[in-house]
Amino acid sequence: MSLEREQAEEEVDPWDAFRQFFALERDVLVLSAAMFAFSLGFQMTNRYMAEYMSALGASAFVVGLFGTVGNVISAVYPYPGGAISDRIGSRYALTAFGLCSTLGFGIWLLAPAVADATAGSSSPAILAIFVGLVLAQAWKSFGLGATFAIVKQSVPSSKLAAGFASTETFRRTAFLVGPLFAAALFYPFGSTDGEIVTAFQLILLVAVAFGAVGTVVQHILYRPDADDIGKEFEGVSQLFTDLREMPAELRPLLVGDTLVRFANGMVYVFFVLVVTRFLEVGLSLSLPAVGAVELSPQSYFGILLGIEMLVALLTMIPVAKAAEHIGLKPVVALGFAVYAIFPILLINAPDDAAVLALLFAFSGLRFAGLPAHKALIVGPAERGAGGRVTGAYYLLRNLIVIPSAALGGLLWGGFANPLTGDQAFAGDPTVAFTIATAIGLVGTAYFLVFGEGFDAYQ
Repeated sequence: MSLEREQAEEEVDPWDAFRQFFALERDVLVLSAAMFAFSLGFQMTNRYMAEYMSALGASAFVVGLFGTVGNVISAVYPYPGGAISDRIGSRYALTAFGLCSTLGFGIWLLAPAVADATAGSSSPAILAIFVGLVLAQAWKSFGLGATFAIVKQSVPSSKLAAGFASTETFRRTAFLVGPLFAAALFYPFGSTDGEIVTAFQLILLVAVAFGAVGTVVQHILYRPDADDIGKEFEGVSQLFTDLREMPAELRPLLVGDTLVRFANGMVYVFFVLVVTRFLEVGLSLSLPAVGAVELSPQSYFGILLGIEMLVALLTMIPVAKAAEHIGLKPVVALGFAVYAIFPILLINAPDDAAVLALLFAFSGLRFAGLPAHKALIVGPAERGAGGRVTGAYYLLRNLIVIPSAALGGLLWGGFANPLTGDQAFAGDPTVAFTIATAIGLVGTAYFLVFGEGFDAYQ
């Protein structure tokens, strides 16, 4: 083994993604720029979709159904995406998915234009939101298993968490910038439904611009050396084989993770409504050079998301390093616990801007365990099988999580007895968030009792 290779295996630099980017290595620059563009566009829009849909007249159940359709897409897109890539090559596949995402943002932008049309008992504007979702999530859901496999093959087993921290740090920088863009664009507007729609259309216009630029840049400049990701997939039988042969260490993780993600899925899409419509918390402050600044709840929510992601970025790398000394299990359990506890803390929070800032900073800690979580998924896999193991794991988890958001919508908004038509449950956001926390805590406890690490981290 060469001295350079030995040195590379000694230390994985979590900031390497940024160094490669600023060194202007072409393929790294192109794909990193595209990742940033689409992550920014999706993050600055998707976290506000419940507010946008509510302003357009959607019920709580329909908002929850939007989250459930998103879960379906997350579960089923990766495999067709791989088949398309095999058929036309990754360069053209990435371009096609980029065009789809940009078109989806455009449909969301134009949805209010058909709000006054008639389509039976359905709102054409809300239907357009769902059509846009099918397209907008295309680029985001592409290539998950391939990313895991590449990190698995490039990083020593004992450094996997740090390796994933490198990729996560770069991608989630867009998650920090996107909500701050949204907060700035919401700032001049008030909190009426009409103003919310207008402000969000400006945000969507920015998302369309980023998506268009990202698509063009990656198509013109991206030249993959080897365009063969996923060509060895053997069909549905291979998927069932991968599920049966999943490493035993992953099964407790999968159970705990699925429960935690189901709980989070019940309420995630409603976080914005808790801040803007349930608590109605904005921010008033006085700046020396500017004077009095009044942020609406919609604008302040973007600031809260920025705080959440800033904490995530600051803690992800040191926590990944800590996992090398204390093991993956406690770090993953920390992330699960934050996922579980946050909903009940948020729904019971006082209408105080400082308290919400602290809560969203706490929520950022859930991302700190994400690199260790990914390492725990792919670590026990045989070399060369990381992508298949990851794909099988996420497909099974995401399929089970699909109905979570719709269930949360029913608990938030209430539902009628299907036999009599009488109201069976009036709906209560506090009940929805409390049940979500209970399910999340069960998943966390299960993982703590039965979860395992793997040899490199023992």
